[in-house]
Amino acid sequence: MAESGVKVSLGSGGTRIELECEHQSGVLYTVPGEMSWVCTPEMLHAHALAGFMRELVKLESPAVEALMQRWGVYYRERPVTAQAAGDAEEGASEA
Repeated sequence: MAESGVKVSLGSGGTRIELECEHQSGVLYTVPGEMSWVCTPEMLHAHALAGFMRELVKLESPAVEALMQRWGVYYRERPVTAQAAGDAEEGASEA
């Protein structure tokens, strides 16, 4: 396991994200989905997780908010960098 407790492994069909510490262990998988067509396979995991978290937070669900607060997990959307935005626009025009 990576020193940080997070190991990202890119595969041909998706990404495997291993999460482990001395108290918890799990694997998170990202695979191509309805909203990931715009992103490269190498960045699919970042795209999927950022999009998922953005939509999860926008639900404004008290249960989700309480669970996130309980575990100390917070998400704040940030502006997309110019390079990433240009790549996304280029990919959209090719589709």
